[in-house]
Amino acid sequence: MSVLVGVDTGRRSASVLALAAELANSLQTDLVVAAVVATVWPPSRASVDHEWQQHNRAAAELVLDHARTVLDGHVAARYVVHEAASARRGLLELAEQEKPDALVLGSAVRGEPGRVALGAVSEALLHASPVPVAIAPVGYRAPLDGRFRRLTVAYGGSAVAQDLIEGAASVAALGRVSLRVASFAVRPDAEMGILAGAGGRAEDPVLGEWEERIRAHTSSILGELTEPELTVEGLAIGVGASWAAAIDDVGWREGDLLVVGSSSLNPLARVFLGSHGTKIVRNAGVPVLVVPRAAAWG
Repeated sequence: MSVLVGVDTGRRSASVLALAAELANSLQTDLVVAAVVATVWPPSRASVDHEWQQHNRAAAELVLDHARTVLDGHVAARYVVHEAASARRGLLELAEQEKPDALVLGSAVRGEPGRVALGAVSEALLHASPVPVAIAPVGYRAPLDGRFRRLTVAYGGSAVAQDLIEGAASVAALGRVSLRVASFAVRPDAEMGILAGAGGRAEDPVLGEWEERIRAHTSSILGELTEPELTVEGLAIGVGASWAAAIDDVGWREGDLLVVGSSSLNPLARVFLGSHGTKIVRNAGVPVLVVPRAAAWG
């Protein structure tokens, strides 16, 4: 197996390479670094089209040369130039061909530093990829020989999320990293400090009931895990006036990976994020791995 990373032919990004290396090291697999070159359609022999194609391929080779320089000596990698009608289509074709463990993408250029920023390609792939999609926050940095140390699974109470926790537990045990479950509640009154601390939360009947239900469900799921080498950190509840504040509320550290499941409404074995999943991804301050509902992950 492998980890497939798509590099932007228009810029050099160390963030996406750092995430790809970290994920490949954690899964003990190799990298396939791919640059997609847009083809002319319909095909033409016009000199201007030929020059444009040559320019695109040269740009792709430059970006791949940069990736070789960054990754050399840290992780085994194969470098590919793939022609397709668009970056989205090309990466989907490569995902079908390579059957990778995950597809790694970088954030959009104009995103908030430290947060995941979706662009046109990543947005499209989060609704079409047949394999898990990992996205690096803007400006993400990590040792190229590093590994993830903790998996945090976003849990909203659905059966799909329960399956995801079980799959993540298997991966965490295999990689000897800890497992944590996190649930997030966005409450505007949290901005004024009304819900600060456990006492304040307990005084809110709706939030208290939701938290009690989530804790009971999570405890039941974690109690059924059988991996002997698994370290479980339990459940973290994040409450905030915004999604970013609620996600930050659970606390994060170096080596964290947030795992999000796709929507249960999706009839296909592909990623499809519901509204809550999209908001979690867009406001995450750590790398995010989005897993299709029917993916054999874990």
